[in-house]
Amino acid sequence: MINVLLQGLLGVAGSAVEGYVETKKAKAKQKLVKIEAETSLIEKQIAGEIDWDVAAVKGSKESWKDEYLTILFSIPLLLCFFPFTVDYVERGFEALAMTPDWYKYTLGVIVSASFGIKGATKMFGKK
Repeated sequence: MINVLLQGLLGVAGSAVEGYVETKKAKAKQKLVKIEAETSLIEKQIAGEIDWDVAAVKGSKESWKDEYLTILFSIPLLLCFFPFTVDYVERGFEALAMTPDWYKYTLGVIVSASFGIKGATKMFGKK
């Protein structure tokens, strides 16, 4: 009878220990995968395989410039929904159409630098 109780208790304890060991193994594997991914990223950066825009996105995590540009570009969109402001939006875009090309390109570069070069090329239809 005692043997049966001991075997039952040892079986439960063994299962608990086995579960604990498996959890530890999974966490160790997760840490290893993360370290390997970070190492691979650093190696690719050193080799020059990572695009500048990926580094820019990482660098802009603490910056408000993306939010500022998003708000700025959203204003005309929102104003189009108010009939009394549509004329102002149309005149604004007509005025922008008359600006010099260098200004338009500079604005494009600023937006591209903020949101990433790949995002801008997708927006302009280039791959």
